[in-house]
Amino acid sequence: MPVISKLGWNHTPDQPVGLTPLFDWPPSPKKIIQWISGIWLRASIRSAILALSILTWLFLQPDTSRVVTFKFDWIAEMYLRNLALMTVVAGGLHLWLYCYKKQGADQQFDTRDLSRISARFTFGKQVYDNVFWTLASGVTIWTAFEVVTMWGYANGYVPYLAFNDNPAWFVLLFLLQPLWGGFHFYWIHRALHWPPLYRLAHSLHHRNINVGPWSGMSMHPIEHIMYLSGVLIHWVIASHPIHFLFHMQVKTLEAVTSHAGHQKLVVSKGTEYELGDFFHQLHHRYFECNYGTIEMPLDRWFGTFHSGTVSDSKKIKMRKHREHKETQR
Repeated sequence: MPVISKLGWNHTPDQPVGLTPLFDWPPSPKKIIQWISGIWLRASIRSAILALSILTWLFLQPDTSRVVTFKFDWIAEMYLRNLALMTVVAGGLHLWLYCYKKQGADQQFDTRDLSRISARFTFGKQVYDNVFWTLASGVTIWTAFEVVTMWGYANGYVPYLAFNDNPAWFVLLFLLQPLWGGFHFYWIHRALHWPPLYRLAHSLHHRNINVGPWSGMSMHPIEHIMYLSGVLIHWVIASHPIHFLFHMQVKTLEAVTSHAGHQKLVVSKGTEYELGDFFHQLHHRYFECNYGTIEMPLDRWFGTFHSGTVSDSKKIKMRKHREHKETQR
């Protein structure tokens, strides 16, 4: 097994970063069951967001009869709800991990402070920059996608699936959504690294080399539109509004947790939950790797996978060196 080097990290996973076993050959039923149960049948970020999406639909969503026509009141309700969700999740994690430092450097990938004074950030400070772009652009565009889609459901323009129509498919859609999300994110992310689009939009997100909870949804409006466009699959494939809310909250709130900078949230001794994403943390340090998610092995298939090992770090550096030499010719 490859040896992991700290390579400047305060904390690294015990094993090289692994990808989903769903696409391994020959398949391992045991690993697949363990993978699925670890995400869906135990306390996890994904299962928490599933519960949140159901609660949102039952108690925090304007009644369908109201969203048949565009009106300020119900649109404002959805915007304020999303604003509150983002503020509680991102703000709460930031306070716990970075302001009050409740778990110190335990489970923290990079212990360097978030940038306090830097001209590359809006308002000259990383946290202010991240909060502004997350709330001003991110929550606004998130809400716009939800407003149009919920209006589409109410008017029959977006295909609707009730539980009684096909119970098995209804449940399976929740399991398939992260696979589609990983596929879509990989290709959108590769496009965002195309130099003209990177300079125009994606560079704003990559101001964050050392990331924190507010960094996840800190993006240029163009990137927000592209990043969230994966939810438009619901305009083509019949689904229930709960599926859509779950999909959208995974895209927005998991972006917060995956950029939290800590592998685990330590609530108390013996009580901890998987939180950060070292796979994506590697992308923020090395840039030209890990464009997708661990749930779709596209990075492995297209040669952009970084497992966190010494050998993979050397490969990335050698590739960058070659590309730099080619551009100098």
